[in-house]
Amino acid sequence: MTVTKEQDGSKLTVYIEGKLDAVTSPVLEKELSDLSGVEDLTFDLKDMPYTSSAGLRVLLNCQRIMDDQGSMVIIHANEDVMDIFRETGFNKILDIED
Repeated sequence: MTVTKEQDGSKLTVYIEGKLDAVTSPVLEKELSDLSGVEDLTFDLKDMPYTSSAGLRVLLNCQRIMDDQGSMVIIHANEDVMDIFRETGFNKILDIED
């Protein structure tokens, strides 16, 4: 998995390429360990084919942080990832745009 971050002031966009699972989720967690000053967090998942529960946990932790300091949105999730979000109920917890 590759994580690419682009920051523009208080807006941070995170691009995830590859599977987000138990092995790779600690990498993402480390990359996002300091979200201070971020008011607008976007995850672009167009190149992420899969997430496990470990990946969902990282996204949920980010959502909890952003609930206190701004907003978080997920964009470009493919149908397989959307199915995982729906099956776990995360589509009701996370702000997901087409």
